[in-house]
Amino acid sequence: MSYIIKNATLVNEGKTFMASVVISGETIEKILLQGEEVELQQYKSYQVIDAEGLYLVPGAIDDQVHFRDPGLTHKGDIATESRAAVAGGVTSFMDMPNTVPNTLTQSLLQDKYDIAAEKSMANYSFYMGVSNDNIDEVLKTDPKKICGIKAFMGSSTGNMLVNNQSTLEQLFQEAPCLIATHCEDEAIVRKNMELYKEKYGDDAPASIHPLVRSAEACYKTSSFAAELASKYGTQLHILHLSTAKEIQLFNNNIPLKDKKITAETCLHYLLFDDRDYETKGMLLKCNPAVKSENDRLAIIQGCIDNHIDILATDHAPHTLEEKNKPYFSAPSGGTSVQHLLIGTFDLALKGVLTKEKAVELLSHNPAILFRINKRGFIREGYYADLVLIDPKKNQTITNESVHYKCGWTAYSGLELSCSVSHTFINGELVYNNGVFKENYRGKRLIFNR
Repeated sequence: MSYIIKNATLVNEGKTFMASVVISGETIEKILLQGEEVELQQYKSYQVIDAEGLYLVPGAIDDQVHFRDPGLTHKGDIATESRAAVAGGVTSFMDMPNTVPNTLTQSLLQDKYDIAAEKSMANYSFYMGVSNDNIDEVLKTDPKKICGIKAFMGSSTGNMLVNNQSTLEQLFQEAPCLIATHCEDEAIVRKNMELYKEKYGDDAPASIHPLVRSAEACYKTSSFAAELASKYGTQLHILHLSTAKEIQLFNNNIPLKDKKITAETCLHYLLFDDRDYETKGMLLKCNPAVKSENDRLAIIQGCIDNHIDILATDHAPHTLEEKNKPYFSAPSGGTSVQHLLIGTFDLALKGVLTKEKAVELLSHNPAILFRINKRGFIREGYYADLVLIDPKKNQTITNESVHYKCGWTAYSGLELSCSVSHTFINGELVYNNGVFKENYRGKRLIFNR
């Protein structure tokens, strides 16, 4: 089907303006500025959506999710979590390799693509995983077909902690595409953990989490990764930045397309700080930890002034039974992909950052940094991954309103001033005011490298 989105307020490429967008097949056929609507007469057979009073933005691209498929599907799977993403205006995602089995061979990587082709409502890509002993497999990665290589330079699951110096040197020297890193120093974390185990035993409160997984642990490893990348000229992308100190590692004086070392943070680091452990408890436990108010404010400023380039989720569901365990047994990870776009746009409507900056962090910059083919912008000839936002339809997030298989979110109780009304993916209206096109399947992302 072909569509005309009329009278929308577009937020795109640093500007906010009135226009109508014509969608034909999978792509944007025409963008008509206010005053050019007479040209719409030639599209009489197209379905018209009157978007007066609504914002039209490019779909969000989440560069860091854990959709738990395969092997951990009691927590979530590609079908359920991509459906939640679409409801929130996330049209493309990049999924991490710490599934079961870990994605450490090209064959296992292909298995995940096969699952997504069958189950994913959104567009998708997957990271190739690194261990201390699979570097030969990693170097086979096709940079045009894979979003990146993921290195856990800190704790992870299975055989994915990369702490062998020679492996890291070879990886940073020979990687065929972007390396995305989780940076926390394992020795510091383990030392802190033993200290607080001795102090609290099984009664440790969630509030110790930023002390166990400290700012020192983050900075030690992220600075080391930056040094390696500088040494070898590697394209390094440090994920889920959580501290004020780390921001100094990133240059904000050059265009993103020319940056070699970049940073991503997550929405929960903008919304929460260590005071929230008292009410959220283990639901807020994630790695790296949510830290101080000073860290939170510095991260917001880092997003505004281009030290931080991408805003994502690190969406990582667990069952409530798992999260309700004592601190040292409860797993880290939370759920947020359904509210990434709308939560960020809410901050923009409240003046924390601009609407143009929100779209830059969520859509434009992921497309530029990962060099995604024809996505991330509202441009003629680009895939029609588009989202309409209603700024007058407020909502209160509840566990009952989420589409995650696990059925909970630490965002429960958060009041937002806006909602997603429509989500288009590759020109298809996949979500329309609460109704899904259930049989729709997204496309594999391709990269211009």
